[in-house]
Amino acid sequence: MTPAEILSTDLAEAAQQLRARDEPFAFATIVRTAGATAAKPGAKALLSADGTILQGWLGGGCTRSAVKRAALQALRDGKPQLVSVAPEDLLAEQGVAAGDMVDGMQFARNGCPSRGTVDIFIEPCLPLPQLVVLGASPVAQALSTLAPQFQWSVTGSPTPGKPHQQSFVVVATQGQGDLDALKAALSVPTRYVAFVGSRRKYATLAEKLAATGIDQAAIDDVKAPAGLDLGAVTPEEIALSILAQLVQARRATVKQTDG
Repeated sequence: MTPAEILSTDLAEAAQQLRARDEPFAFATIVRTAGATAAKPGAKALLSADGTILQGWLGGGCTRSAVKRAALQALRDGKPQLVSVAPEDLLAEQGVAAGDMVDGMQFARNGCPSRGTVDIFIEPCLPLPQLVVLGASPVAQALSTLAPQFQWSVTGSPTPGKPHQQSFVVVATQGQGDLDALKAALSVPTRYVAFVGSRRKYATLAEKLAATGIDQAAIDDVKAPAGLDLGAVTPEEIALSILAQLVQARRATVKQTDG
């Protein structure tokens, strides 16, 4: 087994452990070098949520601060980053300065004596979005079964998600503790709350929620009835319409970040 194969195994195992704990991390891969550099193209590292290298190697300390900044940015935005670390005079020759972003490339200064250039690709790996399904109704059961197939982490407890994890809540109690479930859903930070029930029913519940002191804007933001209007009838179809709306909301978050 070659050193590269051993490193790949170590990286994969470390990444799997972080995934299992719903912890955000990033992969860094050197894609190009020029001049004298310690690490060569193909070198990889696994970085924690704070930009610390957990596994792998990217050369000496010349690239470390630039990689850390790019990793933190990638994890904040949920988008890959491409950073080029080069001596200041070479940056000037290209008409750029440290901190500039040109055509998707972030430039950083290499102050090491080696004076090499290293281009590094940073790929963020965020926890799966958390879907909290409240209730034991047929719709709740169908949604809990369907959602994991589309990369959702499903739970039945309205607890705050992990750092960098989006959280969405669907109240599918359908007459069994609706008000308490809505209170619980609106008590934690979340990207989206939906209620499985008619507009008329939610309007009545909304008045009761407001009487308890819950912020009116949060009450008004609840999607009721839950799901896109697909003409759904069965619990499975209703669950599908809710999941479609969830995907729409999830991807809208990414588009806002892109903008």
